[in-house]
Amino acid sequence: MTAAEVSPFAPPEVEFTGVSPALVRVRVMLSAIWLGLPGLVAAVVALATKAAWVWSFTALFAALLVWALWLVPRQVRAIGYAERDDDLLVRKGILFRSLVVVPYGRMQYVDLSAGPLARAFGIASVQLHTASAATDAAIPGLPAAEAARLRDQLASRGEARRSGL
Repeated sequence: MTAAEVSPFAPPEVEFTGVSPALVRVRVMLSAIWLGLPGLVAAVVALATKAAWVWSFTALFAALLVWALWLVPRQVRAIGYAERDDDLLVRKGILFRSLVVVPYGRMQYVDLSAGPLARAFGIASVQLHTASAATDAAIPGLPAAEAARLRDQLASRGEARRSGL
């Protein structure tokens, strides 16, 4: 493998686990709510006032919704995590990529959260907290059982590594 083929966002011999495809549905639904409803309101106002310039707002919201529908699946596919012996790797991003390496010994606590829509689709998010806010990491869209397993696994590994300090 040449230096040009090595990516700092894909360390060799590390297998990343992706998140649930249900996250795509949740984010698409949220995009439809946040962009579709204002677009619908703009269309109603345009019809009621018969002002042609108001249709530009409807077109803007429609274009943003189409862009979100194209972008969200790609964003979700880019999210992944890998458990290694001494640390957890979390990657995300398409254009602006990010790879966060969180040593187990630096973890202070692990949060598990899910809003009503996420719970309806059976997914949850795991948030890792360290002493430094810059190294906190989040893994959204995990199946609920996997999120609970990961939370317990990370908490026990963090406690085991921290006890040696």
